[in-house]
Amino acid sequence: MSFLNINGRTVGYRLLGDASRPLVVLAHPLGMSQAVWDDLLPTLLPRYRVLTWDLPGHGSSAAWNGERITPADLAAEALALADVAGAERFHFSGTSIGGVIGQQLLCAHADRLLSATLTNTGAVIGTPEAWQARAAAVRELGLATMAVDIVPRWFGPAACLAQPALLAGWNTIMGRGDAHSYALLCEMLGEADFSERLQDHNVPLLLVGGREDVATPPESLEHLACCAEANGPVILDKVGHVPSVEVPAQFAELLLQHLG
Repeated sequence: MSFLNINGRTVGYRLLGDASRPLVVLAHPLGMSQAVWDDLLPTLLPRYRVLTWDLPGHGSSAAWNGERITPADLAAEALALADVAGAERFHFSGTSIGGVIGQQLLCAHADRLLSATLTNTGAVIGTPEAWQARAAAVRELGLATMAVDIVPRWFGPAACLAQPALLAGWNTIMGRGDAHSYALLCEMLGEADFSERLQDHNVPLLLVGGREDVATPPESLEHLACCAEANGPVILDKVGHVPSVEVPAQFAELLLQHLG
């Protein structure tokens, strides 16, 4: 684990692999941590350098010290970390809110991207009213209480059956996060709309979803494909919201094929 000060706030990240290889930057979902990518590392590291980091108030990163977070703020973190790695251009993969970061990079910094893989996300995710309600609930009740209802929405039944302690483990991780940062990110998602911003990026784009995803169902990825003028999404059967955790070998194979 390494740490970088970005605008007065400590960001925890990992930079792994041979510096001579192309860089892959990975962005995790809301409420989780960079640990979602751990099972992909043995597949990626023989061919790529890999950078993962924790979002504000998640994992090893400090809480946000302002009253608003934007997709541009989060993309700026990704670019600052890529700069630390010495990568002028890099491959990017993000899940859920990580996919929102990827969309911001596509529309504002496409020249930095070699490719993008966006999973379980959307040009618009949910509704402003739902995100405002969740932000208010998190501020009132705290993440440890909210995690009991939120974490089961992340995974399909197959993953929960195969990994009996999966929900309990991620309940613990989410419950340790910073409620203020999480609430700000909810409010950001309620405002984010990339529907009219993703054309003409000229970046190879792979979209992946889960058949059992209740947060960003296949229709969300199909709409994103239309907005980005991309090929239709790959929809994984018996998978929920986090394919890197639920089917890491299958997802790693898709990612390697795309990185090419």
